[in-house]
Amino acid sequence: MTRKATAFTALAGLLLLIGADLLGAPINPYQAPPAFAFGSGQVASGGFCGALPN
Repeated sequence: MTRKATAFTALAGLLLLIGADLLGAPINPYQAPPAFAFGSGQVASGGFCGALPN
């Protein structure tokens, strides 16, 4: 593949992903988790590899 074909394919894929995202479910900021939850009182969920066992 040439550079132009690769660049076109990458940009077309990016535009496809953006279009699919925009056509998906609308964003609801009232149910979205906080981006940074410092001091919010929410308990962390998920695992952390460096956490010591209880």
